[in-house]
Amino acid sequence: MAGGVHRLPRQLPLKIAMGHLLTGRDMSAARAAELGLVNDVVPKSELDAVVGSYVDDILACAPLAVRATKECVMRGLDYSLAEAATRDYEWEQRRLASDDAKEGPKAFAEKRSPVWTGK
Repeated sequence: MAGGVHRLPRQLPLKIAMGHLLTGRDMSAARAAELGLVNDVVPKSELDAVVGSYVDDILACAPLAVRATKECVMRGLDYSLAEAATRDYEWEQRRLASDDAKEGPKAFAEKRSPVWTGK
């Protein structure tokens, strides 16, 4: 198995996941979006623009914050909510001690776009 039997019940309500896993029924793109399995459903001609908008939005964020967020989310899934919220995460500690952590609030106060350095 490629892991779908473990992934789907973590991303959907159990009864919906089991219905698809046990029957092999197809799921439409619209239904996948409705259930939160995908972010957007667009015609193929719009795909590059939609992907580009996600890339642009991520690149506009502080790189250390993006990395810390990803680490916290992915590692936190291994713990209960209470445990995940109180654990230490390496990249969050780096982000907190970074120049970017100062740049964000400073840029906000000065009403300008931040200049992220990743340091």
